[in-house]
Amino acid sequence: MSSSALTEEYEVLESIYPDEIEKTADDELEIRVDPEEQPTNEEDQIRLVLKVHCPPDYPDVLPDLTIAASQGEISSAEEASLLSTLHDVGKESIGMAMIFTLVSQLQESLRSLVDARVARRKQIAEDAARREEEIEEARTKGTPVTPSSFAAWKLRFNQELSRKAAAEEDERLKMMTPKERDEYKKSKTKLSGRHLFERDRNLANDDVHDAEDGVVSVDINQYDRRAAREVEEEEDHVLFSDSD
Repeated sequence: MSSSALTEEYEVLESIYPDEIEKTADDELEIRVDPEEQPTNEEDQIRLVLKVHCPPDYPDVLPDLTIAASQGEISSAEEASLLSTLHDVGKESIGMAMIFTLVSQLQESLRSLVDARVARRKQIAEDAARREEEIEEARTKGTPVTPSSFAAWKLRFNQELSRKAAAEEDERLKMMTPKERDEYKKSKTKLSGRHLFERDRNLANDDVHDAEDGVVSVDINQYDRRAAREVEEEEDHVLFSDSD
């Protein structure tokens, strides 16, 4: 391209990008490129400078392109991806003035890059918030109760009750005299009057059922009267012992 043709293209570009373009040499220029809208988070904001060097055979060959960040940062991988896209677009415009097309493409690619950064940062924040919520939920929710876990808990609960009862029993025995301990132990192995009464009553009921089957006839009242007498005798014995 002749210098006059390049100058003409530059004038067109200058009318489109009056504040963004700068001619650094007869065959070189720089254009500041921003996304259409910068994100509110300054960490995600980015601005690029596209440096274009037009060789003598331009536009029949691609111009030499360089990308630099004037605000924010881009990685080498991001820079390589942006340049690769520009080269692909430039190849479709061989033989025509293409700088405007390249700048437009870079602006679109930059917008996609910024959007991806914003989305990635948002996703990271949401994942962190979700993890915190799950941790808090697990802390307050506790362990779900299943039949097996309840059975295990009930076993531990009963064992703990037995342990406490045994400890209390030992303390109670320590405070007794030897004679009181012997009496207490005997009373533990002996059925109370109430237990005898209930046992005999159950036996009587069993006999009634046997009688209905033709086994034997039993007078239930005899059992009731006898059991009642035993209850009274035991209660009298307890009262008498206490009075001693």
